[in-house]
Amino acid sequence: MRKFLVALILFLGIVFVFLSFSELEQIVLTLQESNWIFLAFAFFFECVWLYNAAITYAALYRLLDLEEKRWRLLLLALAANFVNVVAPSAGIGGMAVFLDSARRRNLPTGRVTVVGVLYVLYDYAAFLCVLTLGLIVLFRRNNLNAGELTATAILLLIALGVAMILFLAYKSSDRLGRVLAWMAKRVNAVARPFIRREYLDVDEAYFFAREVAEGVEVIRGKRREFLWPFLFALNNKVLLICVLAFTFLALGTPFSVGTLVGGFSIGYLFFIVSPTPSGVGVVESILPVALAGLRVRWAAAVLITLVYRAVTFWFPLSVGGIAFRLLQKEPARAA
Repeated sequence: MRKFLVALILFLGIVFVFLSFSELEQIVLTLQESNWIFLAFAFFFECVWLYNAAITYAALYRLLDLEEKRWRLLLLALAANFVNVVAPSAGIGGMAVFLDSARRRNLPTGRVTVVGVLYVLYDYAAFLCVLTLGLIVLFRRNNLNAGELTATAILLLIALGVAMILFLAYKSSDRLGRVLAWMAKRVNAVARPFIRREYLDVDEAYFFAREVAEGVEVIRGKRREFLWPFLFALNNKVLLICVLAFTFLALGTPFSVGTLVGGFSIGYLFFIVSPTPSGVGVVESILPVALAGLRVRWAAAVLITLVYRAVTFWFPLSVGGIAFRLLQKEPARAA
């Protein structure tokens, strides 16, 4: 069964690339017209961003008293991103990569689950700091509209929901289990007329709650250690802004710091709240409009979006597929 799922995910990856062939063709043509020196710097900062993500996971693993090499955490992060794109599952597929690795290497799955939840929470918290600056830029340039405000409200609700899971686990696993079970029943009530079966297992909600509570118990009293993952998460956003800056330079387009912060904020905002995996199709449509509103020429805004997505989406996706395959070849650690 496990081999079948691996083969299915790899097949979905091939299908995803095939369906996106026209966009890839446009990206290749745009890359050929770019300044290769600045483009190389953009890819360099993207590689640093990927490594920084591994460092963030390493800090969270230490916070949960887990031992894992940074190189393996880098592979896990890349593979999780790959699975989330080709097999959309609201991030659960990516979490499954870490949990599968934990089971094979005899690590506590409850703690690894908390690592995944904390990573998302730190990522949202760091981005909200940058987003605040981006919204100020849009407001000062009279380019802030209801779409950005609605997306920001959705992001806040998601972040509060993730934080609430950790808070309930901190207080009581039974209380978290009841909340998750209630949510599962509501989802089943909506889905039952369409699929004619239970979509979610209510008993799994209590099991998940107990695992999260066990992981949260480990971090009690570790207040100082909470700062480092946040700083690494904030550094992630700075590195992505650097990638965007070198994308502008690669295409010979002038920019200001406000343009970079505002454009990145909108692009990453819809990357998160988009109904499509990693904002596929949505970011490509919204980012050029946002850049044009920040006084970037429309033609340049479209090209910048294509190159930026090539560096920050297609490049990690391709190396993520390789990382996923490498992880599946590793033997399980003996108990």
